[in-house]
Amino acid sequence: MADDTPRGFDPGAAGPGSSAAMRTDVACSLTISSPVPATALLQVAVAAPTTEELTILSAGQPRHAVETQVDGARVHKLEVAAGETTISYSASVESGGAPREVTAADWAEYLRPSRYCPSDQVEGFAAREFDQDVERGALVGQVAQWVTDRLVYVAGASRPVDTAIDTLLAGSGVCRDYTHLTVMLLRALEVPARLVAVYAPGLSPMDFHAVVEADVDGVWKTVDPTRLAPTSSLVRICHGRDAADTAFLSLFGGRATLGRMTVTATVDGDLPAPDAAPYPLP
Repeated sequence: MADDTPRGFDPGAAGPGSSAAMRTDVACSLTISSPVPATALLQVAVAAPTTEELTILSAGQPRHAVETQVDGARVHKLEVAAGETTISYSASVESGGAPREVTAADWAEYLRPSRYCPSDQVEGFAAREFDQDVERGALVGQVAQWVTDRLVYVAGASRPVDTAIDTLLAGSGVCRDYTHLTVMLLRALEVPARLVAVYAPGLSPMDFHAVVEADVDGVWKTVDPTRLAPTSSLVRICHGRDAADTAFLSLFGGRATLGRMTVTATVDGDLPAPDAAPYPLP
């Protein structure tokens, strides 16, 4: 598998084999409506910005968000007033990023089943479907390619509560479903894997995107089974066991709902070429 470390995946300097530095500009705008005050948790800030701006207007008044770190992710907590709240975020990223090492704690967390990736229920299926005797990079590539070939991308085909098993049976889904199925199968094959929320230049239609990181020889490697955007241009927001850990917006209290949303992600220059098919080996 190629070294497709996305920009912003590590705040350190670019290391050997990392993607070349280029500026990527990302932005999003969210509108929340609520008849009563509510609390929101926001995960839209990139990991290592060179410049950024977060603006919040709630019921026509500026609001401040409290930032905290959760497993490397930047989470903003804000109080939403009754009425309409608009959240605008923009950032630029220039670092190529260095490969991220897989730790012992990562093994403990990302080999276990999770809410949307019940890997313990498909161990027999995965063992019969894939050859675990091949080297790790080839196995990760085989699983990602299998999911690419097995599923059909259909917007709105899945429900927020669907697990990877639902996706496997339905044969269709969106990026989070592709990612959940890939993560579930890899964990069933004893490969640590996790979901990563990203901005994805080249994605069409543009939206927040989800991809997979898997342990290959002690380093997190990135694959996108949807093949909707080049992995070398991705900008990391956060990672987690599955979508339950990486939601861009969580609302608590009252009856707040998400209204309008826009997402943009562009590079300065030519967009990198899409990943080769089938997935390259190391």
